[in-house]
Amino acid sequence: MKLVLYGASGMIGSRLLREAVRRGHAVTAVVREPRKFATPTGRVIVIKGDVLEPASVAAAVAGHDAVLSAVGPTPEVVTGAPRALIEGLSRAGVRRLVVVGGAGSLEGDAGVQLVERPDFPAEYKAVALAHRDALNVFRQNTSLDWTYISPPAAIAPGERTGEFRLGDDKLIRTKTGESRISAEDFAIAFIDEVEKPAYLRRRFTVGY
Repeated sequence: MKLVLYGASGMIGSRLLREAVRRGHAVTAVVREPRKFATPTGRVIVIKGDVLEPASVAAAVAGHDAVLSAVGPTPEVVTGAPRALIEGLSRAGVRRLVVVGGAGSLEGDAGVQLVERPDFPAEYKAVALAHRDALNVFRQNTSLDWTYISPPAAIAPGERTGEFRLGDDKLIRTKTGESRISAEDFAIAFIDEVEKPAYLRRRFTVGY
């Protein structure tokens, strides 16, 4: 497949890039400063672009099979990107969009969203609310074949095991109560969804 990736330099985005290349996909990484971006070996093209500008998005994604978004982490980017992506993809005639979302809008105990809990970390609340707003924007869209993938409460670099579970709107926990996944395993679940869509116009989550 011919894929466009926004956020390729980030912790999650870089793993998405590696996983896509590993599977033989041709990837166009859209970054603000191509000279500062080190490309991995494989079928990767690096171009300059702005995920907040619909015209830039349309030019970058034209002729591709799917667009992957792993942008952030500021609230301004998280809330601004959805509308630009929706408009840009629509202009370019590209329907498939797969997005890295946030965990804050997942339901924890008693169906309460994590971001609404009193013990939710204050330093992450603004971006968590931004991710929830972004999800609501996508849920109102019926023109694209979008999928929004929420990580568990904790995601960090680690091992690529290929062993994880999928869920819908509820936080996934281990038997010991942890909610976590490696960025490498998250990338597997993400690219699986790109290749074989199972959650069109829906959100899902992944965890151990």
